[in-house]
Amino acid sequence: MKLHLGCGTRYIPGYIHIDRIKRDHVDLVQDVRSLANVGDGTVDVVYACQILEYSDRDEVGAVLQEWRRVLTPGGLLRLSVPNFDVLTRLYLAGFRLEWFLGSMFGRIPSGPGPYDYHRTTYDAPSLTAVLTENGFVGVEHWDWRQTEHAHVDDFSQAYCPHMEKERGILWNLNMQARKPALAS
Repeated sequence: MKLHLGCGTRYIPGYIHIDRIKRDHVDLVQDVRSLANVGDGTVDVVYACQILEYSDRDEVGAVLQEWRRVLTPGGLLRLSVPNFDVLTRLYLAGFRLEWFLGSMFGRIPSGPGPYDYHRTTYDAPSLTAVLTENGFVGVEHWDWRQTEHAHVDDFSQAYCPHMEKERGILWNLNMQARKPALAS
């Protein structure tokens, strides 16, 4: 089983799609922070693109523990979040603040309420630390070109300038980790 959490309008064949807003391809309409209807150790891949940053640092541990719970031993958690390091470098290089508002603060319709906003941000060291602190191993960067969902244009492929995937600067941080094979 493979889960696509916070899938929004993106559809990946072979995944179960979970989002707070009902769309034709969404299999489960719910908050992705709780996967109570998914059994322990039943999921091979959890993919969450631009969703982790909607949980603040005080609650992200519980979210990651929940996602870890559903993973099989050795199962993969693949994340993509706005990369604070790259965004600040682009800002210092002269990009206008308005260019960063969406990636830094988010603003998506929330199913039951008007909007949800990003509540934190990450760079590679901070995301590595959060994953490690929550029992994940083998934390590493991943290349969207090497995934089964490379054909899905989501924020894991967010470049500046837009769509300049060969010459541009990737401004999302793509990192993955595994649940230990001998889960504790």
